[in-house]
Amino acid sequence: MVRLLQKYQEEVVPQLINKFQYKNRFSVPKIQKIVINMGLGKAVDNKKIIEEAVKHLSLITGQKPLITKAKKAISGFKLREDQPIGCKVTLRGKMMFEFLDRLISIVLPRIKDFRGLPSKSFDGRGNYTLGLTELNVFPEINIDTIEFVQGMDVTLVITGNSNEQSYELLKLLGMPLRLE
Repeated sequence: MVRLLQKYQEEVVPQLINKFQYKNRFSVPKIQKIVINMGLGKAVDNKKIIEEAVKHLSLITGQKPLITKAKKAISGFKLREDQPIGCKVTLRGKMMFEFLDRLISIVLPRIKDFRGLPSKSFDGRGNYTLGLTELNVFPEINIDTIEFVQGMDVTLVITGNSNEQSYELLKLLGMPLRLE
């Protein structure tokens, strides 16, 4: 069993039930999915950027990314409709917990001058989004193979309805959130 999933079931759920007085285990908020998105605006000029981003994202997540395309043409950005401008991966189940475990225990501590994640990145419905500016913090990525420095957004979709419940869930899972 995945280490973080086991921690969620054995430690986090009972603590959340005690704190928020849930009537049963199914009312407790849980992480539904993790969406990892790379917006690649520079891909309009250079097609290699999309290929490299897909390769790196598949290395990081273990899943084949979906290439996102422009919905409409914008002449100011030299963008045509259906032109590839990014890629994304949606993780669920065991792969989601494995990725989150690696993110918390390996990736975030490797970020230079890291002082914790902002606690104001919740969207009002309990979902949390964080941005990573570079991919070289992931151990799967070889620094020598990176041609273009690119970032990514990681969104944790949580079933709870409030930011307070989601904050407590992430804090108990070990996410290094700072108080602001």
